[in-house]
Amino acid sequence: MPKAITVTIAGKQLSLSNLDKIMYPEAGFTKAQVIDYYTRIAPAMLPHLKDRPISLKRFPDGVDGMFFYEKRCPAHRPGWVGTCSIPVKHGEIAFCTVDGVETLAWLANIACLEIHAYLYKRTAPDVPTMMVFDLDPGEPATLLDSCQVGLHVRRLLAADGLECLAKSSGSKGLHLYVPLNTPTTFKRTKSYARAVAIALEKRFPERVVSVMAKSERVGKIFIDWSQNDAAKTTCCVYSLRARARPTVSAPLSWPEIERAARSGDVSGLVREAGAVLASVEREGDAFAALESLKQKLPAADPASGEAGEAHPATTSRSGDSTATRKPARGSGNSLVKPRGKPATGPGKRPAKPAAGRASPRLARATRSR
Repeated sequence: MPKAITVTIAGKQLSLSNLDKIMYPEAGFTKAQVIDYYTRIAPAMLPHLKDRPISLKRFPDGVDGMFFYEKRCPAHRPGWVGTCSIPVKHGEIAFCTVDGVETLAWLANIACLEIHAYLYKRTAPDVPTMMVFDLDPGEPATLLDSCQVGLHVRRLLAADGLECLAKSSGSKGLHLYVPLNTPTTFKRTKSYARAVAIALEKRFPERVVSVMAKSERVGKIFIDWSQNDAAKTTCCVYSLRARARPTVSAPLSWPEIERAARSGDVSGLVREAGAVLASVEREGDAFAALESLKQKLPAADPASGEAGEAHPATTSRSGDSTATRKPARGSGNSLVKPRGKPATGPGKRPAKPAAGRASPRLARATRSR
């Protein structure tokens, strides 16, 4: 294979080099395959990158070599790669933006295996469009523990009338996303997320931790609420991960997570590039609601609520008038302040949530794109 070839993608010329370089040695996955993956996943991934600054995680010699993060868009970029200047503590940074499939191909060509996106749009850097929870297992905790705790996070959020989406980290963790797409602040999302983590830590002290200290996380799931910050990024949905094999941070359905938690079999929850492409081709973007579902956080943090009494949260699909719904009793509020029988612990079979499949609002929001 020649050292470099020039191709035209979406009307833009791009020079691709070292296409036969092995980026994932265990799988024999080449740079050409990385580029192919990102160009084919583009229809599902691009809406999640639109108008967002990104941070690059680059692996020039593949996943077994050195890597570095790059916030400032590289000076050697093609002229058609978009940028946006965002104020930071000391001046401003011109971040890359991903405006089309051609930019995804360029990123793959410069060995950007992981694409990390900010939680805000370029036009409103102080307004997060989502709230996130990174469920990170400390050894010897596993993905199974992440699933069990993730179901409890979901129930607690449901008690406040909030829908959430889940994706794999590409390894042992789960990433949970609460679509907002309504005016809010990072101070508010961080406060609420921290309260969720603390509430579950109090309820399940042997299995959940809300502090970052490594010494506190052994055998527990760290619910990382601190990601809700204007200065931090999360791995974008559909991004490759730099693991031994080309796994993807891919959407997971709640029924899938429930089945895994009941059976103890999580083998199907970590997916590689080929499987994710096939899934998207069959089912489309399972994460579409993240960009369209409108929800408002309740005024109070969850720890201040009484068991069986939910804070109403305002929700709507993009373009719809808002409607307030109070969740039914028994949807998980007992995790905040238990009354009567204790809720099932993460180490036991979790109780089935009120909605065993995607809620009508999430389903409609997904179809609306």
